[in-house]
Amino acid sequence: MSKPMTKTQLVAALAEAMGSDKKTATTALDAIATVVTSEVASGGAVTLPGIGKVSCKARPERQVRNPATGETMTKPADKQVKVTVAKALKDSVNV
Repeated sequence: MSKPMTKTQLVAALAEAMGSDKKTATTALDAIATVVTSEVASGGAVTLPGIGKVSCKARPERQVRNPATGETMTKPADKQVKVTVAKALKDSVNV
């Protein structure tokens, strides 16, 4: 398995695909991250066409076990970020 693409590499590839400079690509990438973060944090969902859907799911209070001690304790309700991969992406990977 190869190493994941770094932000610098992603910005360079995005700038090349956009036919733009790296500064503009960085601004665009940061703006997308900000919009997705704020929307998901407020309980909404964002669909990134061709990539997938990022959403927030509420999890109820539940019983969990500490694997080190075996002690059972109650974990309070929290939220979980969920990413559903788009069918187009799955199909392009499994060709």
